[in-house]
Amino acid sequence: MTAETSFTHIFFTELLGMPVYDLKHRRIGRVKDAAVVPLIHPSRIDRFLVSSGGAWLSVRYDQIASISIAGGIQLSNERLYPYHSDEYMLRMQRDLLDQQIIDVNGRKVVRVNDVTLEVRRDERDSLLIHEIDVGLRSIFRRLVQGVLPSSIIRRLQSPIPPNSIRWDFCNIVEADPLRRLRLNISHERLELLHPADLADIVEELGPAEREAIIGTLDSEVAAEALSEIDPKMQANILENLEPEVAADIVEEMSPDQAADALGHMEDETTEEIFDEMESGEDEEVRELLEYHEDTAGGMMNTEAILLPSDTTLDEALKRLRDHEDLLESTHVLFLTGPDGKVTGAVPLARLFLAEGSTPLGELAAERLIATKPTEKKNRVAELFDKYNLLALPVLEDDGTLAGVITADDIITVLRKK
Repeated sequence: MTAETSFTHIFFTELLGMPVYDLKHRRIGRVKDAAVVPLIHPSRIDRFLVSSGGAWLSVRYDQIASISIAGGIQLSNERLYPYHSDEYMLRMQRDLLDQQIIDVNGRKVVRVNDVTLEVRRDERDSLLIHEIDVGLRSIFRRLVQGVLPSSIIRRLQSPIPPNSIRWDFCNIVEADPLRRLRLNISHERLELLHPADLADIVEELGPAEREAIIGTLDSEVAAEALSEIDPKMQANILENLEPEVAADIVEEMSPDQAADALGHMEDETTEEIFDEMESGEDEEVRELLEYHEDTAGGMMNTEAILLPSDTTLDEALKRLRDHEDLLESTHVLFLTGPDGKVTGAVPLARLFLAEGSTPLGELAAERLIATKPTEKKNRVAELFDKYNLLALPVLEDDGTLAGVITADDIITVLRKK
């Protein structure tokens, strides 16, 4: 629904400067701002801030009889008080106009040019935020407001297509954690977005806003979103969060992604985060940090599914249920001999083509393609291209598994070139 709907509406730019009249229709001042109090109502204009004789007065929504573009604001109660700053208020002029806001439905960051207010006419008139205006039409209104009458502006803007976002689909970005609480701002809708979409939104924000979003998301959601962001930006975000918050997020990241991010931080900051992590959670990440980022060791993930080569298919399927958290990113099972050395690899697709009593060793690829932790990144990419690999095991000198590089890791490398 756009601003051109059948209900009566007022643009915030029209509300600014609107005269306010007392019971005898004497003008007492003009509107300078208007505020929502989200803890009371998510969209109703609760206060009108009126300039009167050099002072600002506060007019409650229930003190208003009528609102119209032609007639201004008519009060039903003249008991007014001086305005005092209230951190529980979201003010339209100060906090919303010209600010960045997240369009959750469109999965993007936009700048607020104007606000469309619905006029509810019951026992008294009240205003509710209906839409945030972000297009050329709202820019035009801003440019000519006060120069031409509102009726003429509305007529002139008609040929310009409206571009607006329903208030329900807007997510305010507030860097101050205390004020977020006071304004009742949550990021529940953001947590429902795909991590890649959420990452795009975070990348469009400024540093303080990025940290405000990531720091207040569920740690698992934050980790998934950060994994889609360049490691240098990941590092900038994490190092500006409280160490305990950063640690919770790092624990939810895969070890290789966590190492990529922490590898771009100062050693002191990295240690602060490690100190806040649960016992044992930092060991794999510390090991990966020892490898140079341009080597196979720096690319690999230490999380993999290893099974003895004599494991039957039925037994393997039961064991896979114990690794449910890894299945989404697993394309290949790796097999080991009695000495713990990697002996083969079985693509998951082959599990559907054999009887349950078949040993996994019989399903393994004819030749095991592997590499060493010190192998250069370019050589690793060549192996994936030459052998059409989904996953490449990285083996220690004794033949045991150090980690695994996946096709997704290679795609990331190629995308950065």
